Amino acid sequence: MLIAFYDAYSILAKVYSDKAFLKQAILATPIEEKNRALTIKTCYGVLDKDIELSYYIAALSPKNPKLAVRVVLKIAMYNIKYLHKHPYAVIDNAVELVKKLGKGGVSGYVNALLRRFSEREIPLPEDKEGYLSVKYSFPAFAVKRLVREYGEGRAEEIMSAEGGDTTLAFYESDGAAYLAERGIKYRETPFENAFTVKNFVRNADYDAGVYTFQSVGSLAVCAAVDGGESLLDACAAPGGKSVNLSRRFRRVTACEVHPHRAALIEEYARRMKRENIEVLVKDATVFDGSFAERFDAVLCDAPCSGFGVAFENPDIKINKDEGNLKELVRLQGAILQNCSRYVKKGGCLYYSTCSFFGEENSSVAESFLKNNPDFALEELSSPLAHEKKTCGLQFLPDVSGGGFFIAKMRKKV
Repeated sequence: MLIAFYDAYSILAKVYSDKAFLKQAILATPIEEKNRALTIKTCYGVLDKDIELSYYIAALSPKNPKLAVRVVLKIAMYNIKYLHKHPYAVIDNAVELVKKLGKGGVSGYVNALLRRFSEREIPLPEDKEGYLSVKYSFPAFAVKRLVREYGEGRAEEIMSAEGGDTTLAFYESDGAAYLAERGIKYRETPFENAFTVKNFVRNADYDAGVYTFQSVGSLAVCAAVDGGESLLDACAAPGGKSVNLSRRFRRVTACEVHPHRAALIEEYARRMKRENIEVLVKDATVFDGSFAERFDAVLCDAPCSGFGVAFENPDIKINKDEGNLKELVRLQGAILQNCSRYVKKGGCLYYSTCSFFGEENSSVAESFLKNNPDFALEELSSPLAHEKKTCGLQFLPDVSGGGFFIAKMRKKV
């Protein structure tokens, strides 16, 4: 257990102190293979429950321990409360870990705090928003927005959504036959040749392009886009939507502002053997005259808070704040405005996010339509459970498997 705790600490330290993305931190950290499952489960769990675990530390300690000690305490608390590991074994390993990190002077403090944690029930805050924030480990600003937009009961249902299932999309082979031949139980999705499975382990067929991973919410966004001759995917990394939509467009231009993320799109397209995708390093907020009125469809899958997929990427909940959200809304509007100039007359502009906050979704689309009378809102439908908003469809994680939004606007002839 000590090695698993040490590996988890090494990963989480990168996330907390260096603001690294969890998935990148995992890839960058050597992990003992024997303990890989426990290590990764601990990392995801600690970040998913970060606000709750921080609350427990504050309730049990008169002082705020330094970051390294807080991370060790959170690892131990998560293993006791959520993985149901024996408290004595967890506490002993946590004490050994702080010693290994050269912080033996706080070993008594760590021992005493964790023993108190394992022996008592700590009441949650009495005020409703504070209670929801701690119970579901959602930042207070996110809780306030959800309660305001959806009501208290619905907000709680959204925050309680959990991941677990994996969605596999097959482009060339028969996915149902592939899974059945291997004895893998699956559930059909509303989308062709896409299936959800549990506890799936990636194999060599992934690298060969037999299947790919794509959430049902992302598939729903792709399904809402009408096929045609040419598509611009303006914020395309890591490439899932570009690759999916390349089956319904003769030409796809996939743009990304960061070169290393553009490389991810190229790799994705190569793996899935899609040869009709051109990848460019380009800023979606800066006008390119060569793109003017060039595309039948433009997809602005804009940078967003990402809270709609926080159960898959729990580091989102500790790296976003109210200031981030306001800046993102400004950026989303700028991208949509600039990329609208690339749509042919009669063509369609699509705006999507992986958020469930209205100010990132319908409000951005509404503002755009108000300022651009040459575009008209188009009706959308989807076979995936959704809520209709004033300017599009909202998919929510507790009923749709992810919190995605999409709006469709047609350029008038």
